[in-house]
Amino acid sequence: MQEPVAQLVVPPSISTRPDLRLGAAWIASEPVEVQQGFLDSLSETELLALPYLFEFWAMEHQLPPEEDWKTWVILGGRGAGKTRAGAEWVRAMVEGAGPLDTGAARRVALVGETIDQVREVMVFGESGLIACAPPDRRPVWEAGRRRLVWPNGAVAQAFSAHDPESLRGPQFDAAWVDELAKWRNAQETWDMLQFALRLGDNPRQVVTTTPRNVGVLKQLLKVSSTVQTSAPTEANRANLADSFLQEVEARYAGTRLGRQELDGTLLEDAEGALWTRAQLDAIRVDKLPELDRIVVAVDPPVSGHAGSDECGIVVVGACTSGPVQDWRAWVLDDVSVRAASPDGWARVALTAMETWGADRLVAEVNQGGDLVQSVINQIDPMVPYKAVRASRGKAARAEPVAALYEQGRISHMRDLGPLEDQMCEMTQKGFVGKGSPDRVDALVWALHELIVAPAAHWRRPRLRNL
Repeated sequence: MQEPVAQLVVPPSISTRPDLRLGAAWIASEPVEVQQGFLDSLSETELLALPYLFEFWAMEHQLPPEEDWKTWVILGGRGAGKTRAGAEWVRAMVEGAGPLDTGAARRVALVGETIDQVREVMVFGESGLIACAPPDRRPVWEAGRRRLVWPNGAVAQAFSAHDPESLRGPQFDAAWVDELAKWRNAQETWDMLQFALRLGDNPRQVVTTTPRNVGVLKQLLKVSSTVQTSAPTEANRANLADSFLQEVEARYAGTRLGRQELDGTLLEDAEGALWTRAQLDAIRVDKLPELDRIVVAVDPPVSGHAGSDECGIVVVGACTSGPVQDWRAWVLDDVSVRAASPDGWARVALTAMETWGADRLVAEVNQGGDLVQSVINQIDPMVPYKAVRASRGKAARAEPVAALYEQGRISHMRDLGPLEDQMCEMTQKGFVGKGSPDRVDALVWALHELIVAPAAHWRRPRLRNL
């Protein structure tokens, strides 16, 4: 005969205490005597309830946003705590003050890629619904009916994205959707769930997923009733093995896969983009050859104050010996900066020249004219300097450089994410991102200086002496 589980009634005082609202991070950062004093101040009931008070232990991205919403999307890297956040939200919706008291939701849909993944991750996983529940509120899995039943009568039904039609008929007042971005029938399953989410005064849903460039996720994030939180894998370092973090960071840091799976960043390619993320991911290298030339290219902002656009500063090296068609370049660094004054970005550019042993500083002067050279010469009057002036639009200037990438003649070092983001937003019709593509402009000027302009000179037909 199974022994009865003692009731664990969470006292109202535990959620209203100011020190508890500061969270576990505050306690962990305090001296030992403060930590001990905090624990001594809790009653026996509060001590028993503390491990199950998620608001105390949660990271910021794991807590629901305060504004009104229909869908909460939690984007995160692997191991960032998405599953725990989803499970705790469901728990908060179905639980009442006491074990048999009803909560805000009575009928919940649990939707994953497969039934097995719903069961093994969302229900029985280490951060799943059963593991998160207090002993007296722990739900029971009914395998034959594919559902989870709480002591207060709330029910969560499991569904697979492989069978969208199974969502035709049931109705719910809450839903938890896991790994939406990897579903095979994502749009159809999502649509069926929206029709089923029709019970109660305010039916809502949580989506926990590693981001991918898929239509259903991108469209969802654009809906006005959707809110989003996000976090990288690193945010949950305290709960992850050090060896895991060291291994994946060493192998994937700075790559497209790393930015998606570790940083939790949604990577998109603009329509008609001159560069794609798959293309850039394929040209990333860890080692450099002996370079013939290195330049630092600068695209200064229109004005020099804290609210100005960034100053694009990119370092590029090249091997230019042998036939022109064999010339190659390596993008070495992006040290673009938003400086409060021209002196600020000029010093960053000159430091990059010294760090990389660059041969020349190339700067666009359309906006600043002689002022650009004057600012640089005030710091180092002997710097090898070349002014360039744009006579065509940004997209037209970028196209010859994009062609070099298509020919496989350009490689990238790691950790150039912000530059590559801008590159993927540069299209044949212009830049479709926010602000100005200062980093791309600097890259284009550097590659024009190293390869495009010299190659054009070599190919220019010469008149024979008559």
